[in-house]
Amino acid sequence: MRELITSRIHEDIRVKERLLEDAAQLEKMAGVIVDCIRGGGKVIFFGNGGSAADAQHLAAELSGRFFLDRPALPALSLSTNSSTLTAIGNDYGFEHVFARQLPGIGARGDVAVAISTSGDSPNVLEAVRLAKRIGMITFGWTGRGGGALVELCDLTLRIDSEASPRIQEAHILAGHILCEIVEARLFT
Repeated sequence: MRELITSRIHEDIRVKERLLEDAAQLEKMAGVIVDCIRGGGKVIFFGNGGSAADAQHLAAELSGRFFLDRPALPALSLSTNSSTLTAIGNDYGFEHVFARQLPGIGARGDVAVAISTSGDSPNVLEAVRLAKRIGMITFGWTGRGGGALVELCDLTLRIDSEASPRIQEAHILAGHILCEIVEARLFT
């Protein structure tokens, strides 16, 4: 047991140390989000499973508060409404659960943050394709391989791991850093 615990913690540390190489990319993403919000736009997150939880978490950090007591920022997650997800999944198919929502919510200049550890989730890829047609700026957050998501998105964050738990742990760290930068640039 102790060996497993130690191994996983060391593995997580190595993955997060490699995230330092993406500092410029995170800074660029934060700048795009700040410009989007200043221009009246919003940030829309989406993903499946643990990535859906990350999408909800990061949208909540921006729309609620992170460190600062400040006005709400326009951010939402497409995975939060179970009635919408099940209706679209039932009527159109699960691959459409995110893309079907975008025309009613997203607009040109908004930021779409697609989170997929594999980079190959069909519903995430379909939503990114539609986001691009709408004129949204697309971010792809994925793992080492990146999948098809890497080629579709305007900016990508690829975590140097193939283990979904390590990728998700690094995604949430990156997301927290992003939220902190956005807050600081907008309110300090």
